[in-house]
Amino acid sequence: MTTLVERTPLALRTGPRETWAAVFALARFEGRRLLLSPPVLVAFALYLAWIVYHTHDSYDGFPALQDVDRDTQSMPLLVGLAVLLSVNLAVLRSRRRDTERHFAVLVVTPWRRTLAHLLSLLPVVLLTAAGVALQFGWEALKPGAVGHGSPGELLVGPLTVLLLGALGVLLARVLKSPFTGPLLVVFLLFFLVLGVSPGGEDGGTRWLTPVVGDSSPDTLPSDLLGRPAAWHAVYLLGLGLAIGVVALLAGGGRRVRTLYAVLGATVALTLVGAVAQAGGEPASLTAARERATLDPELKCVRHSGSTYCAHPEWEPRTGTWAEVVDEVRNLAGGTAHEQPLLVRQRVEARYGPDADGALEASGTEYEVTVGTRWGGARVPEFSSAVAAVLVTGTERAAGELCDGRMVTVMWLSLGWQDRPVDQLRLVRLDDSDTGSAVVLSPTSGMSMSAGQTDVVRELLGRPKAEVTALVKKNWTELTTPGLTTARAAELLGVRGVTEKDGCEE
Repeated sequence: MTTLVERTPLALRTGPRETWAAVFALARFEGRRLLLSPPVLVAFALYLAWIVYHTHDSYDGFPALQDVDRDTQSMPLLVGLAVLLSVNLAVLRSRRRDTERHFAVLVVTPWRRTLAHLLSLLPVVLLTAAGVALQFGWEALKPGAVGHGSPGELLVGPLTVLLLGALGVLLARVLKSPFTGPLLVVFLLFFLVLGVSPGGEDGGTRWLTPVVGDSSPDTLPSDLLGRPAAWHAVYLLGLGLAIGVVALLAGGGRRVRTLYAVLGATVALTLVGAVAQAGGEPASLTAARERATLDPELKCVRHSGSTYCAHPEWEPRTGTWAEVVDEVRNLAGGTAHEQPLLVRQRVEARYGPDADGALEASGTEYEVTVGTRWGGARVPEFSSAVAAVLVTGTERAAGELCDGRMVTVMWLSLGWQDRPVDQLRLVRLDDSDTGSAVVLSPTSGMSMSAGQTDVVRELLGRPKAEVTALVKKNWTELTTPGLTTARAAELLGVRGVTEKDGCEE
């Protein structure tokens, strides 16, 4: 009798489960290698160093967050270019080392290996997002910070890294030369870092580039910027995902029908973002900008008898303005010592964030204009405007000032400040402390002759109490129209000045 013994078949795991586990394992491995690649390490080191160096004293400690969010977009470009180069070389590694044939015996098909390389981009994208959060958070925590940031603007940096990384994977699957990545990096450096955009400065086509900057040095209220930041983020996300799906198709995924559906969805997302961001500015925004320029709705508060009117986002800064006004008035004599002022914030918003509009001097008595930026040279510019209004009565009259009263104005503006001679250089157009120059202010500048500069510089080197006493004693004559520079110097104890009238110079 013969007994047949059948072997029990071994339990086999399903292929897809092992395949996806292998994909994620490969993605973790490639993600770690990508983070540790020399170009990416150098790029992140420079990025961190730039954040520390730039953010430590940026905006002179008084940032507007609607400017800060855009300020986070430039350095991630460098990271993105390093990622493009490194991931391109990583995809081509098996071809360079002639190990491509060994992958044929593995459960991970070529398109899944491409997917693993795309997933390996997530750590560098998240690390870039952490850098953006660090920079923006540091600025937002500064005591002088005002305004509001845009989530869409903050997403541009990480999405740029995702886009460039996906482009590096695609190029490795389409153009299998190791020279393609470096050449593309040089090309993108020219077009992105040097600021060359396909549409120039005007038109919606400029939004086709990842980073779109503004040329205006002024800050606008956040609701008047009119930048399609959210739609631009949608466009970058859709474009990055679409490039990634095309890379999967080029890497052997043409038989996977699901990828075609995903490609259609990502292309649609890209087109929606591209069309929406190029739609132009609505009429309501144009009207709001005109109102903010000509008849703004300001919030007014009082400090030490003076009134300070500002756009709502800048209300926390009124106390800082009041400190400057009080310091200037403390040096003044006569009725100016207690003269109430109306400090009114003004902005030229009609031309948007890409234009640099000048503010006209006010003709209202004892009204002083203050801008949207603060810190650095803005402080002596504002204090000069305050001093000029205390001496002449209006900003318009101060713009025509050229006689010896300019000495009085500049003493009031600078005499209370630390390192006043440095502040004198800051407030002059040519950054000098000798010769004639234009003194900057929030509106029209003032003329300062060489003789007046010499007198003011000598006064700033003397004890503050000594000069203040002379200014208060001779206040009436020091603020009389037609006062010569020589007479102002004589009243303040400065000898050797022969200039009779600054207007002649």
